[in-house]
Parts: sequence; structure tokens; C-alpha cells
Amino acid sequence: MERPLDMNELGELLRSLAQPAALTELAVLAACLFTAWGVVRLMRGAQAPEGSIWFGRRIFDGVLFPVLALALAFAAKLALAGFVKAAVFKLAVPILMSLVVIRLSVRVLGATFPNAGWVRMIERSISWLAWIAVVAWVTGLLPLLLDAMDDVHWKMGTAQVSLRNVVEGSLTAALVLVIALWISAAIEKQLLRGTGNTLSIRKMAANIVRALLLFVGLLMALSAVGIDLTALSVLGGAIGVGLGFGLQKIAANYVSGFVVLAERSVRIGDMVKVDGFEGRITDIRTRYTVIRALSGRESIVPNEMLITQRVENSSLADPKVVVTTTVQVAYGTDVRALQPKLAAAVMAVPRVLADPAPSIHLTEFAADGINLIVNFWILDPESGQGNVRSDVNLAVLDLLNAEGVEIPFPQRVLHGAVAATLARDEAAPDPATSTDTP
Repeated sequence: MERPLDMNELGELLRSLAQPAALTELAVLAACLFTAWGVVRLMRGAQAPEGSIWFGRRIFDGVLFPVLALALAFAAKLALAGFVKAAVFKLAVPILMSLVVIRLSVRVLGATFPNAGWVRMIERSISWLAWIAVVAWVTGLLPLLLDAMDDVHWKMGTAQVSLRNVVEGSLTAALVLVIALWISAAIEKQLLRGTGNTLSIRKMAANIVRALLLFVGLLMALSAVGIDLTALSVLGGAIGVGLGFGLQKIAANYVSGFVVLAERSVRIGDMVKVDGFEGRITDIRTRYTVIRALSGRESIVPNEMLITQRVENSSLADPKVVVTTTVQVAYGTDVRALQPKLAAAVMAVPRVLADPAPSIHLTEFAADGINLIVNFWILDPESGQGNVRSDVNLAVLDLLNAEGVEIPFPQRVLHGAVAATLARDEAAPDPATSTDTP
């Protein structure tokens, strides 16, 4: 960027903006902006790609538009240097640079943390800082601020650190971390593209890549701030002690997450039951796993539980699941003739598999009737089991009604002296209503 303007240059800039040559610069700048808009429009197409950082929902709210506009404006400024004195471009170039910083930071943070509410606050903060920096640059206040920050300094160990070093290092560190997040988000998007059995492996690779890039970015950021990286050896020892005591559970969950993803004992999309909670795995993070029940409730399960506790996985080897229901018929029913008819009725229910075929078994001679158990298989337990069981029960009920098979009510048979006494009492006349005379 050019040398900052002092107050005399600011007055000269204002006079230059009033000259006719400024109209030429303004027309060239408008052409640069229109060209950048057209190029982005052609590259993007009719609709912006989902989650893209280069392209936004509108043409100008992505990263590519301000980058192209800045490049074209800077090239036009150099081309016009021998013909007119730059005035409009002295304002346009810093503004476009600020716009690049704002759009890059906002788009990267939005793609990395799509559901975070604080991203909007960060966007406003970055915008305010960028525009304040542009105003300070144009008005000539920026060098005065930098000199004032140079006067504020202190000693850190053997190094002399000024407030200017800290501010510039912090901005550089923030830029490095944003670029690291950008690269990791792009790599993660490529790794997670598509579906298949390798989704868990690709998720693990994406987590490892993001952790490595953030670690490298953090080291570069610390170096940019001016922190001696050799001092991190002491910090590493302290972190190790903290992990061994207070953070051991968190460390165990992180390690368990990578173990789960590597072993593929559970995968994204599996139907599992953990600690009494049953549902489909929707995401596996480095610290926890998200399980969504069929009712819509979600459970956040620490990854350590997937390693140390029993996990029922309905999708690990075979997604087929057996579902059972029971029915009772009256004594005297021809069960052998009824069994194939029940199996055929159950097989006609949607979602019930023909292989393995439904089976009907006599399980018990109960007090009121004969108990039959109906076994059938489904291939999509994630769609619910209660609904298909209800359909099967209705099909069984329709068949029993059509065949005239009785579903018995509770029955009780009385024997011995109690029954004889009750019969004698019923036969004896009631003294209160007797009409016999002596």
C-alpha cells in the first residue's frame, strides 16, 4: 500500500477530486467494477454454489468480486499514472482492500461455523475496524496513531515490545488463522463430498487436517505476534500435566473420537442404542457423537462412551431388523391352517421383507386362549418400528375377522364346593319375597 497521506496531501487530494480528470478516473473505476461483476457473474452461473466462499448469494457479497475489483483498479491506477494524477483511485484502492478483508473474514467464519450466532457480531466488528482504518489512512491520522503506539512499550523477558507490535502482530495472527480456516474448510468440503461407506474415514481425515492446519496457523500467528516459540516447551509441559489431571476426560473423548472413526465400529447413518437412547448417528465430532432419535430428539454422547460401554448397532453387519407382535386365538382354532394365512397377510404389508419370510409360532397355551407370536423383518428401522407393527396388527385383525377366528375374552371356571354353594343359593327362594302361609 502507498505511503499515508498527511494533512497537506489531504487538501491536495480534495482539490484533485474537483478536477475534470477525476471524472475520467471515476469512469475507469466504474468500468473496473462492472468488469469484475460480469466476470463473477459468468463464473458463478445463475445460482451460487452452496457454502461457497468465493461466491455469495449475490454477486458482490463473495470474496471473488472485491478481489477482482481491487486487481483491476490497481492495474488501472498504474496505467493512468502517466496521464492523470491519481485522486479517485487513492480512495478506491484502500476501500477495496478493506472490502476484501471484510468479505474474506466473514465468508470464511460463516463457512466454518455456519450455525454460530457470534459470526454476525464478528462481521460488524471487522467492518468497523476496517472502515476506521481506511478513514485514518485517508485523513493522515494513521501514522500519528502508529507513532503514538510506538511510544507505549514494555519489556517481555529480554525483548522490548511496543503496543504497535502487539496490534500489528494480532492482525497478522488473525489473518493467518482465517486463511488456515479457509484452507481447512475447502479441504473438508472436498473430503466429505459424496456418500458411501468411507464417510467416517473421510470425516476423520477432515478433522485431522483441520487440527493440523489450525496448529500450524497458531504457531505462525504466535510468531507474528513476537512470542518466542521456544517458550512453548514449558507451556507444553504444563498442558501435559493439565491433561493428565483436570482434562483427562476431554482428552479421552478426543482420542476415542479418532479411534471410533478409524475402527468404523459405528458410522454416520447407523442405527444404534447407547445408554438406553436409540436413534441414528447424524454426526461424529472429535469430542462427541450426535444421535437423533426417530421422535426428533437429539443426544450428544461423549465418544468415550462408545468405547467403554456396550453399544447396540443395528446397521453394523446387516441393516435387517426383526420385529415381533403377539396375537391370541380361542381354543379349538385350527392353528395349522391359520399359520400360512397369517404369514401371507403379514407379507402383504409394505416394508415387510419376503426374505426372510414372516414366521408364525405357537408359543404358549394360556389361561384364556392360544398365544401366537408373529415374527417379520424390515430393512429400514430408521423409519420407525411402531408404525409397521401397527400395520401388521391391523392386517392380522382383518384376517381373523374374515376367517371367523375368535380372539377370546378373559375366562374363569369355578369348581368344587364354591360352585355347588353358589348353585344352591341361586335355587333357594328369597325369604323376603316368599308368599307361603303357615
